[in-house]
Amino acid sequence: MNGDSRHAQSRPRRGNGRTQGAAGAGTGAGRGRGAGPLPEPADLARVLEPVVRAAGMDLESVRVSPAGRRRLLKLVVDADGGVGLDAIAEVSREMSVRLDASGAMGEVPYTLEVSSPGVDRPLTEPRHWRRAQGRLVSAPLAVAGADGQGARRPPTMQGRILAAGDTSVTLDIDGDQVELDYAELGPGQVQVEFGRADAAGAEAGSMLDRARAGNGGGQDGH
Repeated sequence: MNGDSRHAQSRPRRGNGRTQGAAGAGTGAGRGRGAGPLPEPADLARVLEPVVRAAGMDLESVRVSPAGRRRLLKLVVDADGGVGLDAIAEVSREMSVRLDASGAMGEVPYTLEVSSPGVDRPLTEPRHWRRAQGRLVSAPLAVAGADGQGARRPPTMQGRILAAGDTSVTLDIDGDQVELDYAELGPGQVQVEFGRADAAGAEAGSMLDRARAGNGGGQDGH
């Protein structure tokens, strides 16, 4: 899993009255500006998931909100090994084409912003835990109680992910290997470790991506 949130570079695009967005690969319908109900995220996910799956990624979240006279569609995608800026830019273009063809965003101009998860993304699915393998995480116990040896468990488990399967995760907790079913855990949270080389690299990458994302200026890009 990436330790930072990456955004695609902004590039102007002509055609159908649309331009690339500043932070993602945004397009907006220029035909009408009448306000109306926001599209349902579930409906947008059904339109976009085939595109994301074809790119070898997972669509993690869909959020749409008003942004002045436009709408802002924010998508989070992820994949095993993480996703880079070039991959995000490519899938953003494909999603723009699918959205335009489907009319799912309606007649109001919109900006599409696509990013990868940051370290603050909660671990709620087996794939999230798998992609965080090797990272230090903490997670509350869904049900407090004793372990198999009768020892009282703390309300929050913290350890390094050694392995993550479909139903359980194995953590290194103070040198002991502890296997926990996902049903026993609440949402996990990756802990930022500033003293580790990979954490430092992730922080540097995050700063670079934020700088790149800010170069576009306004929502319509350049």
